[in-house]
Amino acid sequence: MASHVAAIDQGTSSTRCIVFDRDGAIVGIDQREHAQHHPRAGWVEHDAVEIAARLREVIDGALAAAGVGAADVAAVGITNQRETTVLWERASGEPVHRAIVWQDVRTAELVAELGGDAGPDRLRAITGLPLSTYFSGPKARWLLDATPGLRERAEAGEILFGTMDTFAIWQLTGGPHGGVHVTDATNASRTLLMDLRTLDWSEACLDVVGVPRALLPAIRSSSEVYGEVRCGCALDGVPIAGVLGDQQAALFGQACFTPGEAKSTYGTGSFLLVNTGTEPIASRELLTTVAYKLGEEPAAYALEGSIAVTGAAVQWLRDRLGIISGAAEVEALAASVQDTGDVYFVPAFSGLFAPRWRPDARGAIVGLTAYTSAAHLARATLEAAAWQTREVLDAADVDLPALKVDGGMTANGLLMQLQADVLGVPVVRPQVAETTALGAAYAAGLAVGVWDSLEDVRARWREARRWEPTVARAEVERRYARWRAAVERSLGWAG
Repeated sequence: MASHVAAIDQGTSSTRCIVFDRDGAIVGIDQREHAQHHPRAGWVEHDAVEIAARLREVIDGALAAAGVGAADVAAVGITNQRETTVLWERASGEPVHRAIVWQDVRTAELVAELGGDAGPDRLRAITGLPLSTYFSGPKARWLLDATPGLRERAEAGEILFGTMDTFAIWQLTGGPHGGVHVTDATNASRTLLMDLRTLDWSEACLDVVGVPRALLPAIRSSSEVYGEVRCGCALDGVPIAGVLGDQQAALFGQACFTPGEAKSTYGTGSFLLVNTGTEPIASRELLTTVAYKLGEEPAAYALEGSIAVTGAAVQWLRDRLGIISGAAEVEALAASVQDTGDVYFVPAFSGLFAPRWRPDARGAIVGLTAYTSAAHLARATLEAAAWQTREVLDAADVDLPALKVDGGMTANGLLMQLQADVLGVPVVRPQVAETTALGAAYAAGLAVGVWDSLEDVRARWREARRWEPTVARAEVERRYARWRAAVERSLGWAG
C-alpha cells in the first residue's frame, strides 16, 4: 500500500502541506502566507477565498517537493486554526463575509448578553467552556445578525457554517459539487455549541447562542474516512481520513496519549494541553476540551490553557515597531542583554485568555526607564510567553516531570531556556518540530492502516533537544510576582 501521508495545516498566518513517510519524517513541504485583515481595533479577519486557493497551491507544491504522486499517498489529514469561523453559500461556495479569526473580539457585547444573570459560566457544564469572544458559536451568531436575510437563508439550509477544517474539507471534496460538510469532535468542542459528553450539538446551547442547527456540519470522529479529494489538485482521489484542531493535533503528534502527559505549542498564540483521559475534568480557569476521538473508541479529553498572544507579539515588534526586520532576529537582540531591565510586557492586544479570561485587558509595558532599550523590550517579549505558560500550568495543577514543546517559536533557544527557568522543569523539543501537521497525519494514517496503533505512533517520537532550569527558584518567584503585578495593570482598560 501507499506509505506516505499528507497533512494540511491551515493556520492563522499561513497554510502548509507536509508529506510524511511511515517513520513520521518530513519528505516534502510547501507553505503560503495569507493576508491578515484588521478592519477595526480588535477585529481580525481572513479571506476564505484566498485560503481556498492556498490549499490547492500547497498541496501541489508539497507533493512536487516530495517527488510523489497521489498513488503514493495513503491518506490526507487536516489540522486547523480552530475557532476561526466562516459562513458560505451551499450553492456557490462563496463566503458571505470574511472569516472571523479566533483572536477577534467583536462579539464582546454579545457574549456578555448571552451570559445574562448566569454570567460567563452559563454553558460551561455542557460545553466545558466559558462564554468568550474566543469561540466560534458567537461569531456565527454575529454574522447571522449583521447580514440582512442571512438567518432566514441559514434556516432554509442555503448557508453552511464551518471552522476552517470544515471549510477545507468541503472545498477539497468538491465544494458546490458534492462537497462533504463535516467537522470532528475536537473542533466542534470549540464552538460553545457541542455537548462534551454526547459529542452532539446541544439544543440548549443552540437556543442560547442563537445558531440554527441547519447551518451546522455533522460531527465525526478525528480518525475515519470522510471523503476523497476532488478539487483538481495533485491529491485527487486520496481519502481525507483525519481531522484535529491544531492544538489537539500537536498533543497527538507529541504522543501524549497517557493521562497527565502535556505539551505546549508556541505559535501566534501558545496553548498548553494536558491529557486527562476518557472523562472530562471541570475547571474554572482552563478549558475542558476533546483531545481526540479515534473511530468508534471513546473520546479522550484534555484541559487547555489558551494564550492569545506569544508569537504575534514578536510579529508586532517587527511589523509595528520595526525594531527587528525578521522574527528570527529577536533571539539575538534579546540575548544581547542579561535581563529585561525590570521591564514586563503584557501583550493583551485583544484581551487575556486563560487563566484570567479578561476581554477588557489591553497591552501594557510596565517598568520603562531611560535605560530601557529595544533589546530589553525584545527580551521582555520572550519572557511574556514564558510567564503566560507558567500561569496556565499553575492553573492545571499538574506535577510535570518535563514539558514537551513544539511550534515555530521553539527554534528560539533563548525562549526555551527562559521557559525551563520559569517552570523549574526540563523543556523537551522533539526531532520533528512540526507536531501539529504530524498529529493530523497520524490520525489519518491510523484510519487507513499506515500505523497500527497508538503504541506504533508513540514509538516514533524522538527527543531532539532538552533545556534544564538554571535560575534559582527564589529569583524566579520574585520575577513572577512582578509579572503578575504588571498583568493587574493591564486589566479594565477596555470598557
